[in-house]
Amino acid sequence: MTGSEAAGLVVTRFAPSPTGFLHIGGARTALFNWLFARHHGGRVLLRIEDTDLKRSTPEAIEAILDGLDWLGLTFDNEPVYQSARVARHAEVAQQLLAAGHAYRCYATAEELEQMRAAQRAAKQPLRYDGRWRDRDPADAPAGAPFVVRLKAPRDGETVIDDAVQGRVTVRNAELDDFVLLRTDGTPTYMLAVVVDDHDMGVTHVIRGDDHLNNAFRQLPIMRAMDQIEGGWPDPVYAHIPLIHGSDGAKMSKRHGATGVDAYRDELGILPEALFNYLLRLGWGHGDKEEFTQEEAIALFDLAHVGRSPSRFDLKKLQSMNAHYIRQADDNRLTDLVAPRLGGDAMTESGASLLARAMPVLTPRAKDLDELAAGAAFLFATHPLTLTEKAEALLDDTARDLLAEIADRLRALPDWTTEALETDLKSLAEGKAIGLGKLAQPLRAALTGQTTSPGIFDVLALLGRDESLARIDAQAARMV
Repeated sequence: MTGSEAAGLVVTRFAPSPTGFLHIGGARTALFNWLFARHHGGRVLLRIEDTDLKRSTPEAIEAILDGLDWLGLTFDNEPVYQSARVARHAEVAQQLLAAGHAYRCYATAEELEQMRAAQRAAKQPLRYDGRWRDRDPADAPAGAPFVVRLKAPRDGETVIDDAVQGRVTVRNAELDDFVLLRTDGTPTYMLAVVVDDHDMGVTHVIRGDDHLNNAFRQLPIMRAMDQIEGGWPDPVYAHIPLIHGSDGAKMSKRHGATGVDAYRDELGILPEALFNYLLRLGWGHGDKEEFTQEEAIALFDLAHVGRSPSRFDLKKLQSMNAHYIRQADDNRLTDLVAPRLGGDAMTESGASLLARAMPVLTPRAKDLDELAAGAAFLFATHPLTLTEKAEALLDDTARDLLAEIADRLRALPDWTTEALETDLKSLAEGKAIGLGKLAQPLRAALTGQTTSPGIFDVLALLGRDESLARIDAQAARMV
């Protein structure tokens, strides 16, 4: 028994393969492991399963660590790199071999292909037939290469009481004697995972349900080692359903962004929004939708994780993101939006202007890109570029009105939102026109667009000199 089990301490782990970005499904698995451990006052560990040296890259490792950090998921250990533990994995394989729970298989690649061809012809499951299971290794040619296979149980059945899936049973006759060590002595994934989970003291294995079948192959390794040296108890398994796209198919690139970095960098999603959305993707607590990190830790359990796949809904994520944008600190949003605008927005004065604009920009934005687009008019340079719709608003009548507005505003003593609103409403009433008839061409002249924050806020943010320069330019047809 490990120290963790003896102390009753919950230990979970997240074990990504660094062959690319942090996938959205992996991020949710990491989140559930993190929340479960934090809820129980336990430990959550990080393991990088980098044994596929051809596909594992430092850049992918960095992307995964960066994505986890961005989501606010901190771990209770320095990352364990599986590739550094190859000797330990092989050691366990040798223990299994010495105790008769594993054996050397000398079947050649050609023999195995002939075996599979015969099974396909007979419409049988493709499964190793155990031809070297009880055979004397002395029968093999001297120096012949071999793999080490687990001697899996053949009789009875294996039962897993999964914390999410419920009781799942598999007949042992369906299991095969899979490879533990390859011909070059390197361990397979199936062996390495079991050894690492044991040595790290993992008590709860929370992972995608595409690994459920693996659990039935991994348990015999644990149980064999428990017979050999003791202290290899079964973990609690919790296999969570995969995330599907809006069409019900497994989440893939054709559904759009699948990496956490893309939601941050390309779609302008805040980390707290993605955290909250992933939490609700397959888990719920009544009708509650928004959770702080503290609330999520306090309420999270495995009992309320659903058994059916969840469907990823980008519009729902964006709606949740809009909620968190409205709650976010203006200076923080400024720091996030300014790089998306560049230029003057990156100066001290530009950042100050952007921060002042945030209260009128955030109600209209569902992501950081929309915030940036809404703020772009603040940093536009002369001559102002107008959209086609904005240009259509500025006919001769509208330009005459702009000239009148400019004269009126030039005489305004106080350039405040309140003073601007009072004066322009008075002008509209005096001309017996609705305020919209006045605001539409004014908005086009000031922003180059037909949509913007309130026109009085636009004037106040741009200031007297810039506002009048833009109005004068359009009134004089200086486009």
